[in-house]
Amino acid sequence: MIDLYTDSSPNGFKATIALEELALPYRLHHVRIDQGDHRQPDFLALNPHGRIPAMTDDATGVALFESAAILLYLAEKTGRLLPRDTLGRWEAIKWLQFHASSMGPIIGQRVHFELFAQERLPTAIARYQGLTEDIFAVLDARLAGHPYLAGDAYSIADIATFGWTHIARIIGFDFSRHRHLSAWHERVAARPAVRKGVTLPAPATGA
Repeated sequence: MIDLYTDSSPNGFKATIALEELALPYRLHHVRIDQGDHRQPDFLALNPHGRIPAMTDDATGVALFESAAILLYLAEKTGRLLPRDTLGRWEAIKWLQFHASSMGPIIGQRVHFELFAQERLPTAIARYQGLTEDIFAVLDARLAGHPYLAGDAYSIADIATFGWTHIARIIGFDFSRHRHLSAWHERVAARPAVRKGVTLPAPATGA
């Protein structure tokens, strides 16, 4: 059995969406970050960095943290959500890495400086607004010629990226002028597993 430890956040939603897409049985453990659950010893034993999601799989003994690693594991375990042809597989991995190394960190910093920092720093806000716009433009250009990030097939790269565009919509980081990205977002959002995944363990109400 898979045990998923998560909260309602862009990173957490990636794991719940993937598990719902794959119809894998799992136990969901709500790690309430606002109550400090992620700093408790039992959770730090799963992820010493104190971040969600974390996952264990009794069937294999695998224990993971970092959402991209969890997505790759679930795709490898099931043989789904990762194209089998060499080109498609590496396109998916490439865009998964783009999400992990660029999109997530940049939008996460924008969330901090624009919405939560006690001291408003106009230079930092402007910097991350510009970097976020660059990210949206890169994704839009890719999706101008492909229905999904890996090409023709929906994959873990789309799930990872959607975790952040979902939150961007909620908190008003507008990307509507990027019509290809917006159309892709609506296609992914309409999937039943995605609609369920973004409600687990609870719907997001903020960043």
